[in-house]
Amino acid sequence: MRFLMKFGGTSVADAATVRKVVDIVWGYRKEGHEIAVVVSAQRGVTDQLIAIANEVAGNRNTPAIDPFISSLRVRHKSVLSEVGADFTAEIGGQIEERLCELGNMLHAVHNLRELTPRSLDYLITYGERLNSLVVSAALRQQGIPSVVMDGCEAGILTTTQHGEAMALPESEGRIRSRVQPLLTGMVPVIMGFMGCTEKGILTTLGRSGSDYSAAIIGAGIDAGEIWIWTDVDGIMTSDPRLIPDARVISSISYLEVMELSFFGAKVMHPRSIEPAMKKNIIVRVKNTFNPSHPGTTIVRGEKRDSRVVKALTYIDKVALINICGAQMIGRPGVARAIFSALAEKEVNVMMISQGSSEANISLIIEESQLTIATQALQVLVKGGLVREVTSNRDVCAVAVIGSGMAGAKGTGGRIFTALGNGGVNVMMISQGSSEVNISFVVKQADGPKAVRILHDEFRLSEEDHA
Repeated sequence: MRFLMKFGGTSVADAATVRKVVDIVWGYRKEGHEIAVVVSAQRGVTDQLIAIANEVAGNRNTPAIDPFISSLRVRHKSVLSEVGADFTAEIGGQIEERLCELGNMLHAVHNLRELTPRSLDYLITYGERLNSLVVSAALRQQGIPSVVMDGCEAGILTTTQHGEAMALPESEGRIRSRVQPLLTGMVPVIMGFMGCTEKGILTTLGRSGSDYSAAIIGAGIDAGEIWIWTDVDGIMTSDPRLIPDARVISSISYLEVMELSFFGAKVMHPRSIEPAMKKNIIVRVKNTFNPSHPGTTIVRGEKRDSRVVKALTYIDKVALINICGAQMIGRPGVARAIFSALAEKEVNVMMISQGSSEANISLIIEESQLTIATQALQVLVKGGLVREVTSNRDVCAVAVIGSGMAGAKGTGGRIFTALGNGGVNVMMISQGSSEVNISFVVKQADGPKAVRILHDEFRLSEEDHA
């Protein structure tokens, strides 16, 4: 079989974890499977790159660029010396070249006092640029031929939006011609998180975009399965930090995972399912530190059991906006004006609810965008289109996910009865037309409590049963 295996930052964080990655790849390759690998930066490195890039752009004093470069050198070369000793000179030289490039770019940003989205995109890919060299050397040390490719070399062609680029359909053919021929003789190690425009300008695919890279490349090489290796046993019924007895879900549908990822589940990138879904490729989420565990299988058709709810999640750091006024009733174009005003300021609306009277529209947005959103909506107040815009930061959004809810009678009643009995007040409710997700808003302090109540109500800690 042909596999695309993506290893996240915790799976390639140090020498011990890189050895586990090598063992996994070597074991499957020994069985005759073809494997392409996508790697992330070492844990925490991308955050450090973002921080220093912003620091040097806004700091008139001499920034600590050289100590930062030195820390990256020590971190990556120490791992290299343990996992790829035979290639220390060769790969060490390439690491030095990339660190020199990074240092020069940071000094340029500092001298210009300007950090453009294009420059930031390039800077924050250096975690993958460095780590891919180390992982490839470790594979070669084990006797596995390997070559390093960045996302552009691998064929990922994207839109021009820096920081949140999306892959273009042309990527599939480019990847097939560039990566697929390598698989019979070696393991390509591809830098996640990045691609390039038609003009060759580097772009990034958003935070946690290595999942997205993996799905794009997996589709391009016609992978039989895409495996996302992480530090947990699979996708869970809820956050184990909230629910200690949360359980790994053995099988889940593409649609359910997309809903979960959008509502804060950290295992998968929201966009990463789409390329796999388009080609009906099985995706598995597995644990690098417990590789024998079967993990979670993500497929087109859901596995139904007697429970209508499959998982729960919630998002904090959101804000509730209420837009009201009798003048909104029966007036065409009000919703368009609201969403156009927000779109102009690039405010993302996460949830929507409107009363049947049409006198009130409620929205959930990221808390960080609240000020700019309310300012944009005040224009509608001044224009007489709405009467009042109010907001509340002390909220969180809870999502109840399960394809079994579609057509099931009484699920909503069961959810809100359980919450009422538990003393949780619901401030807003929203449900998509797919009926896979019922979302609601509660006070920030009630979010964890609401999740615990519903996890117990739907017996999600119990094993799958028909």
